[in-house]
Amino acid sequence: MTNTAHMKRLLAEHQAGHSLPQAFYTDPDVFEFDLKAIFERAWIMVGFEVEVETAGSYLAADVGRSPIFVVRGNDGVIRGFHNSCRHRGAQICQTGAGRMPRLVCPYHQWSYDLTGKLLKAQRMGDDFDPEAHGLRAIHVEVVAGCIYVSLADKPLDFAPFRTSVEQAVGPYNLLNTKVAHTAYLEEKGNWKLVMENSRECYHCAAGHPEFQRTYPIAIGDLGGPLQEDDAFSAGLQELGLYVPSITTDWWSVARVPLNGGRHTYSTDGQPLVRQKLIEQDGSRIGIVRWAIEPNNFCHMSVDSAFMFSANPTGPTTTMVTAKWLVHKDAVEGVDYNVPDLIRLWDETNKQDRDLVENNQRGVNGAGYVPGPYSPIAEPLVLSFIDWYHAMTSRFIENASD
Repeated sequence: MTNTAHMKRLLAEHQAGHSLPQAFYTDPDVFEFDLKAIFERAWIMVGFEVEVETAGSYLAADVGRSPIFVVRGNDGVIRGFHNSCRHRGAQICQTGAGRMPRLVCPYHQWSYDLTGKLLKAQRMGDDFDPEAHGLRAIHVEVVAGCIYVSLADKPLDFAPFRTSVEQAVGPYNLLNTKVAHTAYLEEKGNWKLVMENSRECYHCAAGHPEFQRTYPIAIGDLGGPLQEDDAFSAGLQELGLYVPSITTDWWSVARVPLNGGRHTYSTDGQPLVRQKLIEQDGSRIGIVRWAIEPNNFCHMSVDSAFMFSANPTGPTTTMVTAKWLVHKDAVEGVDYNVPDLIRLWDETNKQDRDLVENNQRGVNGAGYVPGPYSPIAEPLVLSFIDWYHAMTSRFIENASD
């Protein structure tokens, strides 16, 4: 990993209000630094409670290059662990969702219970202590049906985010949903370029012709999601669904109106699923959007939910995971069709991939000079870069203590 003195010099080169110097988007040493300073310290969304409904159900994913998993215990509690056997480090749970009554390493069959306790390790010496070789735990928070993890020793305070998400997402009851589709998209771009793109709609008019028909693409202007339209807010308050628009240094939550006459995220704005998640008119209540740094956002409409997560896999490669949820009683082919359900976001993600990869090619070149962000159209990008600068600077300060 790059030494902290070198990283400190790179941070000092950054001009406030501008994109980052080239090394932040291309340098293998900076990539290694990001894994330590960002992804091993932040809260990361890995999925939904409905993906681990029963005892032994697990969800395995990567945080940076660290494989992790969450699993529901026999007591109903969801716990998280590093996905690495305490014998020789093999990955225990295959990436994705599955179920095991016991956690058994496929390499040498070491087995653990659902609390991470080592149960069986054959042919070890008399001095071997099973109690000292349980799985290494990670922090887990579950809020409104969403699962977040942190690899940090002392994670960021989750409580304010919990309160806001419960208020905004709780009425949709995500425990009554199911994952209808999961998609993976590799992007040949640095993870920060992926997230900068996702934090603004400056590019939407030209880059997302379908998306802009439903989503008000100027909504991010002047400081973030704006829901303080008097008529819209009054209608939400009447329904008990008003959500204050909150943007902090590492998370945001807001309810946003859709364009006139639109009900959900479809190419024509019309409903996609017969069974709604909430019995309201989508054209009246809009959507709920919530996001956390460094790599996630979600959108909730009246009939479906969408999750976006970006995981860095290399200095100039990122794996994007997208999930769509519908009501648990909705029948595929009868109440919804997957191609229709995913079309708008899937097309948007692929358009964004092309934009990011084009961005990366330009940043790679000798002609790249950091340029100024628009304070009108890119306030959330400015916020993301400020947060990144603060997190990395704090990591360097703590490392030098």
